[in-house]
Amino acid sequence: MGMIESGGVACKCTGRRSYGFREATFHENRICLSNLRNVSMTPLLQNGLCFTRWPSVAGTRTCILSMDDREKSRSTILESSRQKRVPLYVMMPVDTFGIDASGSPRIRKIKALTVSLKALKLAGVHGIAVEVWWGIVERFSPLAYNWSLYEKLFQLISQMGLKLHVALSFHSNRRTSSSGSGGVSLPLWILEIGEHNKDIYYQDQNGFSNDAYLTLGVDQIPVFCGRTAIQCYEDFMFSFFNKFDSFIGNVIEEISVGLGPSGELRYPAHPFGDGRWEFPGIGEFQCYDKYMMEDLRMAAAQEGKPQWGDKGPQNAGYYNSLPSGVPFFGEGEEGFLSDYGRFFLEWYSGRLIQHADAILAKAANMLKKYQENKRTTVILVAKIGGIHWWYWTFSHPAELTSGYYNTAYRDGYDPIALMLSRHGAALHISCLEMLDSETSPAYLCSPEGLLEQIRTVSKKRTIHLIGRNTNEQFDKAGLCQIYANCYHPKAVVRAFTFFRMNDKIFRVENWKNFVPFVRKMSTGL
Repeated sequence: MGMIESGGVACKCTGRRSYGFREATFHENRICLSNLRNVSMTPLLQNGLCFTRWPSVAGTRTCILSMDDREKSRSTILESSRQKRVPLYVMMPVDTFGIDASGSPRIRKIKALTVSLKALKLAGVHGIAVEVWWGIVERFSPLAYNWSLYEKLFQLISQMGLKLHVALSFHSNRRTSSSGSGGVSLPLWILEIGEHNKDIYYQDQNGFSNDAYLTLGVDQIPVFCGRTAIQCYEDFMFSFFNKFDSFIGNVIEEISVGLGPSGELRYPAHPFGDGRWEFPGIGEFQCYDKYMMEDLRMAAAQEGKPQWGDKGPQNAGYYNSLPSGVPFFGEGEEGFLSDYGRFFLEWYSGRLIQHADAILAKAANMLKKYQENKRTTVILVAKIGGIHWWYWTFSHPAELTSGYYNTAYRDGYDPIALMLSRHGAALHISCLEMLDSETSPAYLCSPEGLLEQIRTVSKKRTIHLIGRNTNEQFDKAGLCQIYANCYHPKAVVRAFTFFRMNDKIFRVENWKNFVPFVRKMSTGL
C-alpha cells in the first residue's frame, strides 16, 4: 500500500479552514461565582451554581434554565415527544456476531437468539437495537459490502413483530466486548492502512494510538484508497439505505450514525480496557495525530498566534490525574480561562461538532424521502457520551478532554444541540439509571445534573431526546429511576434503549422486575 500516505498531507480542502463555534453565552442564572475561586473549593459548586431542586421519584437534583423564546415557534417538531408512551428498544448482545475459522463473521447462537426475541416480544418490548458494524459489512476490501448477516437478522426481528433501532457503527468494540477480547474491529483493509500510517487514528500526548475509531483529522484527507473518511462513511450509508429501502420507515424506525468511540460524538479521552485510564481520571486530550496537529497549526496561524499551534496543552495532567493541582483545569493564568485555553478548547470542541455536522448532513439527505412519506416513520439519531464525573467543578475536565466545551461559565451542549436541530436529529444520552449519590462525593459526579442540562438544551433547540442506561440495570430501584427520567415532567423522551440483552435479563429474579417495567413503559403516563 505505497499509495496510502500519498495525497494525505497534500490535500488542502478549503472547508477545513473553519474551526468551530465561537463561545456560546451560558445563561446568567446558572452562575454565581463571586465566592468560588479554585478547584479545591469545588464542593461548594453545587450550591454556587444556583441549581434549583425538582422533586421526582428518585429525588433528582436538577438545574432549571429558561427556554429561548426564539425557539418556541419550532415546538411543533416535538409534537410526538408529548406522547404518553415511550417505545422501549432492547440492544442486542455484545457478542451477537462472531468470527468463524475462515475469518468471516457469523451470527452466534441463532436458536437461543430466536427464543430470546420471542420472550421480549411477549413481554411488550417495542423493538430491538442492532449495531451494524462497518468492520463486518465492508470487512475485507473497500466498497465490497456484504449485508447477508443483517438481512437474516433484520428478517428474523421483523418476523417477531419487533421494530428496529439501527446503529451504524464506524467504531471497534474489541476492547469493550464482554470477554475483554475478540469483538468487532474496524475493517481489515482499514487496519492494514493503519499499519503503515498510525496517524489515521487519534493519538494522545505520548503518541499512543487508539484504533477504536478514525481520527476526525482524516475526515477530508483521501488516505483510504483515494477516499476520505467522510466519503467512506457516506458510501457505507448509501449502500445501507439502498439495501434496506423497504425496511426503513416501516420496520426500521430509528437510525443512529456513529460519530466516535462507542458510536458517541466524543474523543477517546478515557480509553477503556487497555490499562491507561481508570475512573475517575480526567482523561487526556486526543489531538496529536499529524492531521489534527496540522489543523491546529492552521487555526493558530489564523488567530495570529502561531506559537499556539505547536502542541496541545502541556499542563493538563494525565489520564488518571485528578483536577486539583492540574494547572490547565484551574483558574490561573495558564488555565482553561486563559486566552490560549479558550482558543484551544474552541478549536478542539469545534472540530468535533464539524465532524458530526458533516456526517449527519449526508445521513439527513438520504433520509429525506422517507421522512417526506407520511406513511413511514423514521428519525435520525446522534449519541453523546454521559461524561458526568467532575461535573461540579469549574472546568469540568473530563468533559473538556472528551471534546465537550462545557464549564461553569459556558454551556457546551447547546452548540451540539443547535447543530443537531439543523439536521432534524435526535440527541441520544445515557445514564438515565444513575443517581448522584451512587458515587463518592469526592469525585463531584452528577449524572443527574448532566441529564438536566441536556433536557434544557434539547427543549431550547426543539430536538427529540432519546435515553439509554449506561450500566446493566435489573433491580426495581434502578428501573424506577429509568422510568422517572423517561417520563420526566420537563421532557418525556421520544424512546429508550435498554442496555443490553444477555443471559442475566432472563434470570427469574431479574425477569420478574423487567417485565413489569416494560409494561409500565408501554402504558406510559
